[in-house]
Amino acid sequence: MARFMGTHTNRLDRKGRVSVPALFRAELARLGSDEIVLRPSHQHACIEAWPMPAFDAMASKLDRLDVFSAEQDDLATAIFADAYPIRPDGEGRIMLPEDLVAHAGLTEMVAFVGLGAKFTLWDPAAAKRRAEEARGGTRDRALTLPGGAPAGRPPAGESA
Repeated sequence: MARFMGTHTNRLDRKGRVSVPALFRAELARLGSDEIVLRPSHQHACIEAWPMPAFDAMASKLDRLDVFSAEQDDLATAIFADAYPIRPDGEGRIMLPEDLVAHAGLTEMVAFVGLGAKFTLWDPAAAKRRAEEARGGTRDRALTLPGGAPAGRPPAGESA
């Protein structure tokens, strides 16, 4: 599984190019894939960036739906119609399509936000607001991860 972590900010040049953070490029190399898929987020004013293997795994779930159903058609359109496969150049830069730049409201700076299997590109102020919103929502809804105790730790109330 990919592990894109942290928030990193880089400058967007006049040509619409931005450098993918070195830590994210290293993770792509670890995955053996330099190709990523850029697409507008369904939920936020940001750009999702999926390593190609993760994008393929996510998109393959469409195969579970009836090929002629409205659900399959809507999801396939939402996933693929505005998706851009792209490879960083030799300097680690990617060219952001104008429609995605507009969707995310990007201007001079781009915040790259790691989300584990993928990363997102945001206007830095919007990324900060989203992080605060996510932390608040997690706290307010008492969200936790499913499953037992993390490896090496006994469940609550038990001793090792």
